[in-house]
Amino acid sequence: MEIALLPVECLYSIFAFTSPKDVCRFAAVSPAFRSAADSDALWNTFLPADYSAIISQSSSLNSLSKKALYFHLCDNPLLIATGNSSFVLEKESGRRCYMIGARDLDIIWGNSTEYWTWKSLPESRFSQVAELNFVWWLEIKGKIEGRELSPKTKGRGRGGENGAVGPS
Repeated sequence: MEIALLPVECLYSIFAFTSPKDVCRFAAVSPAFRSAADSDALWNTFLPADYSAIISQSSSLNSLSKKALYFHLCDNPLLIATGNSSFVLEKESGRRCYMIGARDLDIIWGNSTEYWTWKSLPESRFSQVAELNFVWWLEIKGKIEGRELSPKTKGRGRGGENGAVGPS
């Protein structure tokens, strides 16, 4: 394979135009492809530009290779901001995914014990979850800054609101 004779830098530059899923497939083709597919420079292109700020609260992640960091961020949601939201990468595309915890949502009558109970559940990633007791109508709103989303992510909100919180 003549393409395998290209320098590793050329190969990972080419691979950067594909997806993380494709790069993992390329690694099985040849030792040269595997070397390029394991390159920190390549995996840096799949990480969000502001990944350093995202992982800044977890110093143990700084020692990982870029590839290991990418997969860690895919498999292990990180609590962000006040700990009431989490961040994870979508494995195949690298798109940002956010989960907004109940405490960061605007829940109608959310502070009324007649309608809602706030609980701590060991299986939840968030410190508190909301349990609905009784309701006449349900109204829950959440917001996320559009600049936090991956490029070309489509909004899922009403009336043109940018309500996307995951991959499009």
